[in-house]
Amino acid sequence: MNVRESELPGIGQKVEVITKNHDKISIILHDDGRKELYYFDENDHDECLASVEFNDEEARQISAILGGMTYKPKALESVEVALDGLVIEWFKAESHAPAVSRTIGDLEVKKHYNVQIIAIVKKNRQKQLSPGIDTVIEEGDTLVISGERSGLKKLVREQLTARIS
Repeated sequence: MNVRESELPGIGQKVEVITKNHDKISIILHDDGRKELYYFDENDHDECLASVEFNDEEARQISAILGGMTYKPKALESVEVALDGLVIEWFKAESHAPAVSRTIGDLEVKKHYNVQIIAIVKKNRQKQLSPGIDTVIEEGDTLVISGERSGLKKLVREQLTARIS
């Protein structure tokens, strides 16, 4: 994917994206929070075929959908979003995993793994944003974890994967 950014004085910023499949879109990020999305003809990247405008709230919702944060396909056990070396991963606490029935504070995830648990989705679909150190991890909880890939892998391997003797 090829991404090119440019300033639009008095307007905001323009981001042009050409995908692996040679589709071209342009996104105009207005200083007032509006976003415009333009889709171009694959045979003529100067010919706009469609456009849509979003207010700031709509753009954030669309972004969350595209990033997989509001819909998680049932077949996926783990989903990753990479942001300049940082990763956000969803991972389900397996039954008999060392972390089950322990608090976030007990695990000391920041100290031992250099990661942060930023949300938990309980089995009953209840969401806990920014869970505290007293939050107990239960079997089947889906943890949303951010940090570097190596720390995430270590946490998953050591604390969230079942130990069968």
